[in-house]
Amino acid sequence: MLKRLLPKWLVGSLATCLLLLNTLVWGVIVSVLGLIKFILPFYATTVVLHWAYTGWRLGNRLALQLGCERFNVRFDGEVDPKAWYLLIANHLSWLDIVVLSAVTELPAPKFFLKDELKYVPFIGSGAWAMGMPFMKRASKEQIAKNPKLKGMDVERTKRSCHNFKQYPSCIVNFVEGSRFTPGKKQRQLSPFEYLLKPKAGGIAFALQVLGEQFDGLLDATLCYQSQGTHICRDFMLGRLTQIDLLVNVRDIAPQLIGDYQQDKAFRVEFQQQLNEIWQAKDALIAQQQAPIATADCAKVVDNAGKV
Repeated sequence: MLKRLLPKWLVGSLATCLLLLNTLVWGVIVSVLGLIKFILPFYATTVVLHWAYTGWRLGNRLALQLGCERFNVRFDGEVDPKAWYLLIANHLSWLDIVVLSAVTELPAPKFFLKDELKYVPFIGSGAWAMGMPFMKRASKEQIAKNPKLKGMDVERTKRSCHNFKQYPSCIVNFVEGSRFTPGKKQRQLSPFEYLLKPKAGGIAFALQVLGEQFDGLLDATLCYQSQGTHICRDFMLGRLTQIDLLVNVRDIAPQLIGDYQQDKAFRVEFQQQLNEIWQAKDALIAQQQAPIATADCAKVVDNAGKV
């Protein structure tokens, strides 16, 4: 290939420029289409918006294939591109969002966003145009002062999810809540070698709001191999050698849907099941870091507990 004849730093620079240009071009298109959607809120507008979103995703995949020597994606189970999923993943880098978006075998990846972001220019308008759900939750202190707020956060978020139901999608949740670093792991006293402690509240809330809409749970494990220590910088310098994404397709058991905030017994059970998933994920990453062949990684996924 031509990129093997070029210096790595040049390949990384070209891939980074392609990634930025791709986001700028499709971001402008989505913003314009979002304005049209605001004026003409028809289903046809949503279809055209997702066409633009698909263009952005394909551009991201091309940029990753240019900037990385190997980009491997493996599924354990069948994914229906016309279905709705909740996707949970470990979080290592800002590049994670690009990687997940570039897996075109998945329905359109979307994110739960804080309600305040709705009013941020470009980001908020683009997210609204794509039908991404906005979440507004009342704190325990606010509920204590005003009991009428109890349950209203679920209803508000359900209303914001109206557009989500119009087009097959998967809601992405980085369960750790922050990117992994050895320093964060030490401060948390995380029991995992390659992961931070999982935060169950966000995924439990997503299941409470949209549980009946989801057709399954996608347990995604991200692994990077590079010649440096900073994933994004290594990508920009052409030193990212391999990206592995392993996706385990799971059913969503009815007992995983409940009131996490108010039901203590449900909260304890939910946290236990999520910790079991995280233990299996940590073992999978440990074997991948060995490194071993991607095909062997699937054996660990096969032995992971069922949800």
